[in-house]
Amino acid sequence: MLKPLGGRVLIKPLDSEAKSSGGIILPDSAQTKPSEGTIIAVGDGKLLDSGEIQAMSVAVGDLVIYSEYAGTEIKVAGDDLLLVDCDAVLAVREPDAKPKKKAKKKK
Repeated sequence: MLKPLGGRVLIKPLDSEAKSSGGIILPDSAQTKPSEGTIIAVGDGKLLDSGEIQAMSVAVGDLVIYSEYAGTEIKVAGDDLLLVDCDAVLAVREPDAKPKKKAKKKK
């Protein structure tokens, strides 16, 4: 696998939507670039001006939201990945909770 250097992370972008909300199948050129993905590798941390290394605020397996045009697209072992500076990671998304089943009303 690939190990990012410094304050960079390696992200596997989520698949983009192939259908519009109306059900129309979109060609690759019309699909929006995903801005969410899963971190698969992290660097050691960002080097500060003081010479210290700032610890990474994300970890492998985190689902993150990143800047739309951030990073460098690379292909590793057939997978399309994104090498992104940690400053381009905007947020960590919490896993979606399973919806609670509604209780059936008795008649």
